[in-house]
Amino acid sequence: MDYVAPKDFVTKMIDAGEAKVFMSTRDTLIRSFMAGAILALAAAFAITITVQTGQPLLGAVLFPVGFILLYLMGFDLLTGVFTLAPLALIDRRRGVTLGGVLRNWGLVFTGNFAGAMLVALMMAVIVTFGFSQAPDAVGEKIGHIGEGRTMGYAAHGAAGMLTLFIRGVLCNWMVSTGVVAAMMSTSVSGKVIGMWMPIMLFFYMGFEHSIVNMFLFPSGIMLGGQFSIMDYLVWNEIPTVIGNLVGGLSFVGLTLYATHSRTAPRRQPFAGDRSEKIIPVAAE
Repeated sequence: MDYVAPKDFVTKMIDAGEAKVFMSTRDTLIRSFMAGAILALAAAFAITITVQTGQPLLGAVLFPVGFILLYLMGFDLLTGVFTLAPLALIDRRRGVTLGGVLRNWGLVFTGNFAGAMLVALMMAVIVTFGFSQAPDAVGEKIGHIGEGRTMGYAAHGAAGMLTLFIRGVLCNWMVSTGVVAAMMSTSVSGKVIGMWMPIMLFFYMGFEHSIVNMFLFPSGIMLGGQFSIMDYLVWNEIPTVIGNLVGGLSFVGLTLYATHSRTAPRRQPFAGDRSEKIIPVAAE
C-alpha cells in the first residue's frame, strides 16, 4: 500500500521544513519564482474557463492542475513554507533558527511575487494585444476581481478587514492540507488525489491566497481596474499574508505536530476499573 501513516508523514513535514531552511538562496529563489509563475498561469486558466463557459465550478475543478504540477516539480509557495519551515524550529532541529525561517519566508515571498508578476504582465499583453486595444472579456474579468476584492472589503471598514483575514486563514488551512495530503502517499496518483479536493475548495469558495493575488491584482491594475497599489497592499495582500500564516501554521502544522509527533501520554485506567467481564447468570 502507498499510504503513509500520520506519524511518518509528520516526520516528513519536519524534514521538509528543515531542508527549506537550509536551501541555498539561488535554489530557493528559482523554485519560488517558478511556483509563483505556474500558479499564476493556473489562475489565468481557471478565469478563462469561467468566462468562456459561464461555469465557475468548472474553473475551480481544473485550477488544482497548476498547484499539483508545481508541487510535483519541487517548487515552493509561501503558503507551504509558512506551515513547514516553523516545524523544524519547534522540533529543535540542529542549526535551525528563527532567523533562518524568516530568511526562507522572505526569499520565497520575493520569488513568488516575481514569478506571478511576470505572468501578470504576459497575460496583460495577451488580453490587450500588446496594450493596443481594450482588454477582452478575460481581461475585464481580472480587472473586476481586483476591484471587488480590494475596494469591496474597504467599503465595509473593520468588518471587511476581518472578513479578508478570515478568508486568508481558511485558504491556507486548505492549501496546506493539500501540501500535507501529498505526503500521505508514495504514488503520484495518490498525491494528486490527495491534493485536488482542498485546492479546488479554496478556489471555488473565494478564499484569499497571497500568491494567486500577486497575479490577480497587479494584472488588474495593468488592465484598468479602479484601485491603487496601496489599495491592493492594505486591503488585500498584507492581511492575506498574515491570514495565510495563521491558517496554515495553526490548523495544519501545529495540530498535526502536536498530536502525531509530540503525542501526549496515554491515559492510565482508574484504580477502580474492573477488567473482568461480567457474565449474567441465567434465571432458574
